[in-house]
Amino acid sequence: MTTARAPRDRKQARERLAELRTRIRGHDYRYYVLDQPEISDAQYDAQMRELRDLEAAFPDLVTTDSPTQRVAGQPSERFEVVQHRQPMLSLGNVFDGDELRAWHQRVARLLEREQFALVCEPKIDGLAIALVYEQGHFVQGATRGDGLRGEDITANLRTIRSLPLQLTAGDAPERLEVRGEVYLAKQEFARLNEQRARDGEQLYMNPRNTAAGSLRQLDPAVTASRRLDVFAYQLGWSADGPPPAASQWEALAWLGRASFPTNPHARRVETLAEATAFCAGWVERRDSLDYEIDGVVVKVDEFALQRQLGTAGREPRWATAYKLPAEQAVTRLRAIDVSVGRTGVLTPFAVLEPVVVGGVTVSVATLHNEEQIRLKDIRAGDDVIVQRAGEVIPQVIGPVLSRRAGRRLRRFRMPAQCPVCGTAVRNDPDEAATYCPNRRCAAQLARGVEHFASRAALDIEGLGEKMALLLVEGGYLASLADLYRLPGRRAELLAIRGVGEKKLDALFAHVEASKRQPLRRLLVALGIRHVGEETAAALAVHFGTMDALRRATLEDLQAVADVGPVVAEAVHGYLDDPEYGALLDELEQLGVRMDDVGVARGGPLAGETIAVTGALERWSRNEVESLIKQLGGRVGASVTKHTTCLVAGTGGGQKAAQARALGIAILDEKAFIEHLRARGWDE
Repeated sequence: MTTARAPRDRKQARERLAELRTRIRGHDYRYYVLDQPEISDAQYDAQMRELRDLEAAFPDLVTTDSPTQRVAGQPSERFEVVQHRQPMLSLGNVFDGDELRAWHQRVARLLEREQFALVCEPKIDGLAIALVYEQGHFVQGATRGDGLRGEDITANLRTIRSLPLQLTAGDAPERLEVRGEVYLAKQEFARLNEQRARDGEQLYMNPRNTAAGSLRQLDPAVTASRRLDVFAYQLGWSADGPPPAASQWEALAWLGRASFPTNPHARRVETLAEATAFCAGWVERRDSLDYEIDGVVVKVDEFALQRQLGTAGREPRWATAYKLPAEQAVTRLRAIDVSVGRTGVLTPFAVLEPVVVGGVTVSVATLHNEEQIRLKDIRAGDDVIVQRAGEVIPQVIGPVLSRRAGRRLRRFRMPAQCPVCGTAVRNDPDEAATYCPNRRCAAQLARGVEHFASRAALDIEGLGEKMALLLVEGGYLASLADLYRLPGRRAELLAIRGVGEKKLDALFAHVEASKRQPLRRLLVALGIRHVGEETAAALAVHFGTMDALRRATLEDLQAVADVGPVVAEAVHGYLDDPEYGALLDELEQLGVRMDDVGVARGGPLAGETIAVTGALERWSRNEVESLIKQLGGRVGASVTKHTTCLVAGTGGGQKAAQARALGIAILDEKAFIEHLRARGWDE
């Protein structure tokens, strides 16, 4: 085998480097993505060796997307936070054909059409990632995180041989995001565990967690040793040019042309029946794959229809996950214990002999409530069937009665007193729940503090489950308001084992910063029953201040978009409670913010009810509805005689017909903008 003569000058070196990099990228793609190598390992190694030698001779010509740089990053001390330009949404789930049909019917109703194509793709059980490319070069990769913010794992992602560092599609926008899933093949998982067994190390439990842990290694060389793989499944945002596809199916084809590995089992279908058959087929075929799947993702194909459907909370309306049946196992139920939640509800749970279910070792599982235990006749000491519901939450299905024969096992009874504070428990027959009525119960308070500090609430970093329990059990927190008095007890807290000065001061800084969070975040943090992020935002926009919200009547609350009688009762009951009222007064005195950003009650669209249909050019349907709410208006789910106007894009049908029949004004996008400007809106 002959080798190329070493270049004598920079120009020759630059040309030879470009040639070698192109060749090696092509060989990597054929080997790692297509599984169709064209040269021997020795020939590949020779080209790679020449590339390394040439880069060593001309170090200023080394590029970040060179094949030699896949494991060139230095170990990091921590991962930086990446703000996702577009949220990475979570998928809703369906578990059978009937639920898939119900989802399809909801989509059809929103689109006001019965026929639309779908794309079905096996749902890889891995770690979701967002990849950013500039001028065709990979520049940043991040984990999904909480959907809004993830961790920068660019250096680790570069080590994945099937991930292209340079795109081969010539029509890529200047900047774009590609989303995908990193996974560990079953064969590679087995290899790693065989090696760990030989080395006397603890075995990894399942491929997904091993893949996630591998990507979060601070040393990229460790990540490289795990031989991770990736599938690209979606186009994210694009800048400085139109997206290279108009549908999910076109996007998958484009991703393939750009050198991304895409799942070869993805399929475009025209009918619900075809989608249902595709999903059902994977129940039996899942074990034929060399990677774990936990379902099938079903998406509306056309991007225009996806934009029209928008999102509901953090879930896209245009996609769902058909979850495959959970795997089951049988093990011994050692005991039935009881936990106390944030709202005081006592929840029984199973303490199990550890057993592997769906690739994960399970030692505890939910039992739901006393009634379910009684109906299933589950007793401590039974051999029980355990499954992972949706392959996530372990639960006990029931006992293996044939194995109980001749054994006298006691029936379970809920305790008469709270297992944490000893208060006599009460029963709520409407919800089949037993609860501790003591609001100062240490378990309730610790869970309440943890929720108060969660990312969706006031986002107090460093105040998780362990720290919350430590502070409550240590007597430092008797109420949520005591959080803001912690800095005054600094010397006492420093005496606690494991609480260092640096850690404590960081916690104090986050506690202080939480005072500036807007009203909507505070409403989530308070843990008012039935009030999640969307309801909290609607209340904050409508009333503007906590004072106005506290003065609201039940009728006032029900006038808020998406707030019905049940939610209104819960909010009114909380705010009318003297103890909670005193807490709010205390929080305000301690400097916690009690108003919201944006337009308060009485915005430019106050008193108007506006319905939306079809696909618009400037905004997605979700963005239009959000804008209407921000400007004080209500969004109508349908067109009625109380509707002010209908904003109609392309593709709308039924609502437009209803509006014409009722004499309701129909506005296109341009007319809607004029409607807003006439009411003082300044874009």
